[in-house]
Amino acid sequence: MRTQRQVVDYSLQKRAVLRDVYSGRVGTYEVCDASPYLKSAARFHGEPTDERCPICRRENLTRVHYIYGDELKQSAGQARTLAELPVLAMTLREFQVYVVEVCAGCSWNHLVEQYLLGRDGLVPTEADESGRRREARR
Repeated sequence: MRTQRQVVDYSLQKRAVLRDVYSGRVGTYEVCDASPYLKSAARFHGEPTDERCPICRRENLTRVHYIYGDELKQSAGQARTLAELPVLAMTLREFQVYVVEVCAGCSWNHLVEQYLLGRDGLVPTEADESGRRREARR
């Protein structure tokens, strides 16, 4: 997305958690704890992936996008489809997106990434800048 900025990737944290699970330091009951709300959001608003669950290896993971921001008011904290995000990014000045992966089978869930979206991230193009300069000279 054009306005995506301040991206935080949690893949290293995920690898550390999985390493602890595979070595036996952390039980699967501690990492397979998706709430019913998260599983429901994955079912209705999630984007299916081709990636298998790293715990049960039976189901493909689903990614859920949660949005937060002051301009969202009552909509803050809602799950949205990936298709809705560009429309919101052009409508709102700024909001935070959290992407969570979920397994419907074993309830594994982990924060994948977070980033900022919104109109404030639009970089003016050269054409926009030259047009503004021309108008300023008049």
